[in-house]
Amino acid sequence: MKLLLFRHLWGVDEAWDTAFPKIKESGYDGIETVLPRAEDRARFQDSLRKWELKYIAQIFTEGSSVQEHIDSFKRRLEETQALNPRLVNCHGGRDSFSESQAEEFFAQALKVEASIGIPVAHETHRGRILYNPWITSKLLRAFKDLKLCCDFSHWVCVCERLLEDQEDIIQRCSQHCLHIHARVGYEEGPQVSDPRAPEYHCQLEAHERWWRMIWDAQHERGLAETTLTPEFGPPPYLQTLPHTDVPVANLWDICNWQAERQRANFRNSSRAW
Repeated sequence: MKLLLFRHLWGVDEAWDTAFPKIKESGYDGIETVLPRAEDRARFQDSLRKWELKYIAQIFTEGSSVQEHIDSFKRRLEETQALNPRLVNCHGGRDSFSESQAEEFFAQALKVEASIGIPVAHETHRGRILYNPWITSKLLRAFKDLKLCCDFSHWVCVCERLLEDQEDIIQRCSQHCLHIHARVGYEEGPQVSDPRAPEYHCQLEAHERWWRMIWDAQHERGLAETTLTPEFGPPPYLQTLPHTDVPVANLWDICNWQAERQRANFRNSSRAW
């Protein structure tokens, strides 16, 4: 199994002409980002081809009802087809959906995905249906074909602990995981100020243990490739100094450090297969 690293454009303010070569030179295999505006899509594709970068699309469902969220899911998924993404990462539904509404959403979403033919990884994200371990576990039992983008930093924040008592659910998630967002959360927030800092070593190690569980499960499932995005975000996700709005760490440095660290961790994990 091969690891492919993707760089999210969240927090990248510079033009594609300068950002894409920098991303390529840093060793990434592709770009993850929202669908560009219609008038920019041809130029976006040209830039991907020029720098030989793959693409993961990110979409967000919206609306006040389940059907409105499904309708927006279908529209966004259809829009991504022309850009031929490797997969789609979806923030789906609302955390306020009842269990029956959540089941209705995924029953329809899986049919839409099958009809369009693009793999969709539904993210474990705050504010969305999969915002906590327990609803996610119930839905995975109900929908065997449901695929995940695992970003456990959200669950650490929501649950206010390092999920020591939920590793059976994380193991279940690993059987459905298609994509990893390798951000490190802590008990009081979704993003540590700097994953290199010794005060966050415990949180970093916990997340890395979960990612190894995913890689092991993916290897057992026979996946040829797995994808990971070191998705640390800019302010206000990235903490700032009071009264100044100055970030406490450099976002490029954090993302690149995490990418290289997980490349090495994957290499060490694969030696056991």
